[in-house]
Amino acid sequence: MIGFPGLGIPEFKIDGIVFSIGGFSIHWYGVIIALGFFLAALYVCKRAPAFNLTADDMIDMLIFAVPLAIIGARLYYVAFNWDYYKEDLSQIVRIWDGGIAIYGAVIFAVITCVLFCWVKHISVGAMLDLGALGLLIGQAIGRWGNFVNLEVFGTETKLPWRMSVNGSEVHPLFLYESLWNALGFVLLHFLSRKRKFNGQIMLLYVAWYGLGRGALEGMRTSEYSLMLGTLRVSQLVGFVSCVIALAILLYQLVFKTHDPEDLSAWVTARESWIESNMKKQAAGVAVSVEESEEPAVCDGASDIGDDMTGGLPEGEAESPEETEKE
Repeated sequence: MIGFPGLGIPEFKIDGIVFSIGGFSIHWYGVIIALGFFLAALYVCKRAPAFNLTADDMIDMLIFAVPLAIIGARLYYVAFNWDYYKEDLSQIVRIWDGGIAIYGAVIFAVITCVLFCWVKHISVGAMLDLGALGLLIGQAIGRWGNFVNLEVFGTETKLPWRMSVNGSEVHPLFLYESLWNALGFVLLHFLSRKRKFNGQIMLLYVAWYGLGRGALEGMRTSEYSLMLGTLRVSQLVGFVSCVIALAILLYQLVFKTHDPEDLSAWVTARESWIESNMKKQAAGVAVSVEESEEPAVCDGASDIGDDMTGGLPEGEAESPEETEKE
């Protein structure tokens, strides 16, 4: 039973199953997660040109990133609950019984994105910027799946918007995080139009989400937190990632100069690389694996803040004057 007594909403029962056919059931949790993914995918495909990407780029990346993110979310959860799963390894694959962690999903999605961009000669920073906005959409909507599952609530409180769960009146943490992510999306959506370098929005996402998750995690009971000894894992990861992201942002914005044309300069390099390979293939010249999937060159210290240049052989890149302005 669940309710909001301070708002005058009496307790009611939520049926987590939409419908069942035989032994197969469709759960509201899955429907809500799917809705979040659909809206996020729709948004990133629509806004792809603003980041010098295409909808095809985003769809191709999502084909790889989504399943690996699900695997990452499960492995992250299992790793911090190993004492339970080591007793019955078959439980590891039973993801339908619950047990995923968002940070595992984000980590695996980012790794997949980096590798995808490396092979396709796409700016990692540009792809991560757009992907971060999609993540916020998915997270803001997805938290309502926790609501129907009676998950993600905090310690007891008497605040007017408190939530009653099976007789206890607690903080509705699912709602707090949903609103925090929704606000973050709105802010970063408008900031993305004025970004100074590729990777800036991703860094802001890491800082924003890390700050919110770190603060909210402290309001959970330890029973519903991933623990590492006496430390709450998500709280530690949230605050540490926030500090690191802010430090990189400070370095990029204060100590580096960013030319507006840098946001799209990598596109010229990628097009030249594609054209070069097409000419070789048309002429019957075999293209080696190194040439067809040559690692894009990055400018040293801060990969997330620097554009992928496309890994062109020396002398093939066009001059800044020939680079089309965004």
